[in-house]
Amino acid sequence: MTNSDFLIKATVKKLNEKINNAFFKKIEDATNAAQEVPDFLKKEFENLKNEIIIEANRMEQEVNEKDGVETETNLSIDPTVVKNLNQIKSINYQIERLNNVLEE
Repeated sequence: MTNSDFLIKATVKKLNEKINNAFFKKIEDATNAAQEVPDFLKKEFENLKNEIIIEANRMEQEVNEKDGVETETNLSIDPTVVKNLNQIKSINYQIERLNNVLEE
């Protein structure tokens, strides 16, 4: 083999290595991005849910202010507090229903 044959083979080999490395790097990047999508969507859904709760509380507060009524939900717009208050209201309602059943 001549020097030019070795140069051609070396060129082809190195180009092949470069292309394979670039290709596998891009596949790895795509795989990593695909793995991050569910977490990203979950976070975005949680943010949307919290924004909806805050907006609902704001709207409720506007209506209550027009009516001159002030409730616990008007005092706080923290979504976790609102969620806990709603759970407490639900439990109180269930206790009230149980009391009614027991009185009958």
